[in-house]
Formats: sequence, C-alpha cells, structure tokens
Amino acid sequence: MLNLTGKNALVTGIANNRSIAWGIAQQLHQAGANLGITYLPDEKGRMENKVAELVAPLNPSLFLPCDVQNESQIQSTFETIREKWGKLDILIHCLAFAKKDDLSGEFSKTTREGFNLALEVSAYSLIQLSGAAKPLMTEGGSIITLSYLGGVRVVPNYNVMGIAKAALEMNVRYLASELGPQNIRVNAISAGPIRTLASSAVGGILDMIHHVEEVAPLRRTVTQTEVGNTAAFLSSDLASGITGQVLYVDAGYEIMGMG
Repeated sequence: MLNLTGKNALVTGIANNRSIAWGIAQQLHQAGANLGITYLPDEKGRMENKVAELVAPLNPSLFLPCDVQNESQIQSTFETIREKWGKLDILIHCLAFAKKDDLSGEFSKTTREGFNLALEVSAYSLIQLSGAAKPLMTEGGSIITLSYLGGVRVVPNYNVMGIAKAALEMNVRYLASELGPQNIRVNAISAGPIRTLASSAVGGILDMIHHVEEVAPLRRTVTQTEVGNTAAFLSSDLASGITGQVLYVDAGYEIMGMG
C-alpha cells in the first residue's frame, strides 16, 4: 500500500488548479502526507490569496512565500520547516520560467538575460532547494522535479526551456549521486504536455497536445492526477530503489520514432 502518513512534504510551484504541482499536492495529501505549500509572492498579494484558497481543502500545516531568486526567502522557508516540523521527507520542485519572447522565434536570438533567467529559475533552483533540504532530511527523503521531452529532443517553440530542462535532468543525476549515501533519492518526472499556466506561454501548445493524442500509444495525453500518482509513488517506500532517474509519464509518446 502506498502510505505517506507521517511524512512531511514541501510542494512548490502551485499557481492555480491547472498546475501539475496542484495535482501532485492532492495525491500526496490523499496518501496521508503532511503538506507545506510555497507560493510566489507579489506586491499585491494576489498569488498568496489565490493559492491559499485553492489549497485550503488539503489543510497544509505550512504556507510560505518562497521566491527562488531571493536567497533570504529560501533560508526563511527551510528555517521555518526546521522549527515547525523538525524534519523534511519529501521535496516537490515544480518551478520553471522563461520569457515568452524566448519561447518562440529563432533560438540563436535567445538573449543572455533570457538564457540566464530560464536556467536560474528552472534548473539552478533545484540545486538551491535540494541543498537547503539536505540537512533536514535526517531520515532519508525523496526529491522530485518536473521535466519535459523538450530537454532531450527539439520541440517547436520550446527553445531556451529545452536547455533548462536538459540542465535540470543532469542536476537530478549529480544530486542523486551526492545525496544517495544519506538515503535521499532524487528523480524527475517527464510529463506529457498538459495545458497549464506555464505551458500556455509555449506557442502552439494546443497543437502539441492534439499531436500527442494522435500519436502516443495510449492515444491521449496525461492528466495532473496521473503525474501526481507517479510523484506519490516516487515519494514512498515503494520506490526505495529508484534514484537519479527520469520517468516518462506521457502516455508512451516518448517511445515513438515517427509521428
């Protein structure tokens, strides 16, 4: 049985009810995990209010602002976890961002600023958060991030985000190697295209989804719940021998040679 009772899980990246992070949080809650939720703060507090209302049914015991471009907020988040929980068992990293202008057009015209921003938020942040989580995972743990096929193959309009996902997947391997002796596992889920706030910035996202529905072996794309179920599995003792891996949850699309 998949049981996360007694496990403390920090979930990042929930923006609205279409977020993959929201699907993951729901499944972790269903499996019995004690949740902490972070949100990206803004000056008017709109995101805080929006996310707080959404996650209220999950009864999170921590609800914290955490902008990964703000070192003090990261430190504050994990210090609060140490004070309130004492330990952390699960870290869910669902953070990615690139400027819309860098998600279309000619890849060679990617700006230095845009490249650095995409890599910092989408890839470096996993290193940051894992490093902060490491001393709190005193009983071992599971760190999970979200990738996409565009990190290993060319996907139209994915551009600089593909580079960021490639870096993210390599981060998973290096972190798994470092943290393995502490029984901390690090894995990525490479999900099929799902219509989210983040994916809406990618030009032609609906065409991509329809293409997967036509070509993938299951003749459909996947749901937030399916990705959430995989994250719950990877968070549990059922996945105790799995680390450093990228698991495709994409209705089988990744195996197809032509489409």
